[in-house]
Amino acid sequence: MQRRSLLQGAAVAAGSALASAAFAQGNKPDPEGTTPPPRDWDDPTLVVYPDPAMEVFDPRFKKYVAGTNTLHRVWKGGIWTEGPVYFADMHLVIFSDIPNNRLMRYDELTGHTRVFRYPANFANGNTRDRQGRLVTCEQGARRLTRTEYRGDITVLADNYQGKKLNSPNGVIVKSDDTIWFTDPTYGIEGDNEGVKAQPELPRNVYRLDPKSGQLTVAVGDFTEPNGLCFSPDEKKLYISDTANPPSVIRVFDVGEDGKLSNDRVFHDLKDTNGGIADDMRVDVDGNLWCAGGWSSNHNFNGVSVYAPDGTPLGRIVLPEVAGNLCFGGLGHHHSTLYICASHSLYAYNVGTRGVEL
Repeated sequence: MQRRSLLQGAAVAAGSALASAAFAQGNKPDPEGTTPPPRDWDDPTLVVYPDPAMEVFDPRFKKYVAGTNTLHRVWKGGIWTEGPVYFADMHLVIFSDIPNNRLMRYDELTGHTRVFRYPANFANGNTRDRQGRLVTCEQGARRLTRTEYRGDITVLADNYQGKKLNSPNGVIVKSDDTIWFTDPTYGIEGDNEGVKAQPELPRNVYRLDPKSGQLTVAVGDFTEPNGLCFSPDEKKLYISDTANPPSVIRVFDVGEDGKLSNDRVFHDLKDTNGGIADDMRVDVDGNLWCAGGWSSNHNFNGVSVYAPDGTPLGRIVLPEVAGNLCFGGLGHHHSTLYICASHSLYAYNVGTRGVEL
């Protein structure tokens, strides 16, 4: 598979240096975990409590698995699902099915899923801006767009200094309305998730001021920047690099002017047998929920959860590689975790509330 071949490429010096830095910081190891028993995903009533898909590595994680909640698959039928974003006002999760070149919409009131947009320019990451509009990374068109209230599409960014973007991947919006997105080359490496082309720019992380239209490089020394999210107070920015297993999550301090400083390794996945951390979200306690997998040990497929100090707290083990996730749920409490994983969309009502940034 194209994505797997990319992720398993030879390591470069930058990746090796980051991994070495992580070791020096005493990175807490990722436990191997245990394989949950087989289950019929089409009959969630057969699952016992607590759900065996939830693994606790640290006592702090126990509160997230308590109660009568179970992980359930709410939709299947994609090829590689990505970019879920929650619309509480419509009780919808909009997500990407990249190789099928479509955006999907899951209605949590009816349980039905249907096509939201086709074609979708091989859309990947999605989020909402502070005015509630859909912001989308279009890998096929190599651009960042916004869907207006009436449905028309505004191009927010498609080039930097006159050169085409690579293939925008992950996107978030800060409370000051600035839009931050990653620009790896996954969408131009072949025709499965975009349109094959040669990169014209480094693989940067960008900051866009939609008021002025100014696009700046927030940080530019990543190999393949992928997922990103802010801490609850927006004083830290987490960014994953998924080019060379083991994957590395870096964290930066965010200044009031939007500039990043104090670059350091938050967590590396050196103990996951080639696993990666893809996209990420934080909860109100500051814990980082990371979709991922790709390891030869399938127990790493799913969502790994890390404390603010990088300690592995627990894991949600899925039968598929997870690519992205978001918090949402009825009642506007953002306590349901929606997970895009390979062919499916999963949901789990966790014992915390997410911070949607």
